[in-house]
Amino acid sequence: MLNSSSPPASPVRLSPAVPAPAVPAAAGHPEGVTNDEFRAAMSRLAAGVVLATAQEPPLDPDDPGAPAGEDVGMTATAFLSVSLDPPLAMVSLRAGSRMDDLLAEQPLWAVSVLAESQRHIAGRFAMRGRISDRLLFEDIPYVRGEVSGAPLVGGALATLELRTEQRVAAGDHTLVVGRVLTARVPSADGGPLLYFRGRYRHLG
Repeated sequence: MLNSSSPPASPVRLSPAVPAPAVPAAAGHPEGVTNDEFRAAMSRLAAGVVLATAQEPPLDPDDPGAPAGEDVGMTATAFLSVSLDPPLAMVSLRAGSRMDDLLAEQPLWAVSVLAESQRHIAGRFAMRGRISDRLLFEDIPYVRGEVSGAPLVGGALATLELRTEQRVAAGDHTLVVGRVLTARVPSADGGPLLYFRGRYRHLG
């Protein structure tokens, strides 16, 4: 018990909260990874190279005699099998690219798995601001797919024709999942064309 003559206790004063020092955000994304870091890491993953192709629908679908649209091609390194039953495969397309826009309306497309000797084809169809696709196909041997009508490159290690089953928006790309309608292995010669650390390469 306090003596009545004792001085009253001083009130406890609380110091104002001091804000924690701000941690500078890493350049890039909220998660901390930058575009350059992500790109550098993924460049260490060797990938096969394919040419994805499709034919534009006729200019006038109601006129059987109307000329067919142009053939369109795009080099892709993000192509993979998804399922065996049913047979599904997937390609990743840059959102808003000509191929992405075309496959939004054309469900049939094809893929040619490029051989190591076909580096020039991969480079040609990977160019930005390129000339008409019609000119790019001019000196490339190909046949038309029996189901898709899309060009299948001669000398490719394998060719597949697909029908789109699902489109998934994924960041700045569109994932196009297609059911495999035909799969052929026309050439057994040569090795695959690979993409590793920003360059086309081959096994050896």
